[in-house]
Amino acid sequence: METTEHSFANLFAQLGLANDEESIQAFIQEHSPLHDSIDLHCAPFWTVAQANMIRESLKADSDWAIAVDQLNVSLRAR
Repeated sequence: METTEHSFANLFAQLGLANDEESIQAFIQEHSPLHDSIDLHCAPFWTVAQANMIRESLKADSDWAIAVDQLNVSLRAR
């Protein structure tokens, strides 16, 4: 099985979000800290499609899982 590691910026593009460094940092700052009791895909700022992509990426341990994990950690940083 061939796997591809996707970048953090590519994850933002995949989610339909601006993916330049400044926009990524602004998004994280705006939505942090995400409380530990909220699963990443359940955060209120996602669209249904974004939440599904995040949930399925982690559930299937897809190529996106590492970038999604990075996003999860970034949003929980205090």
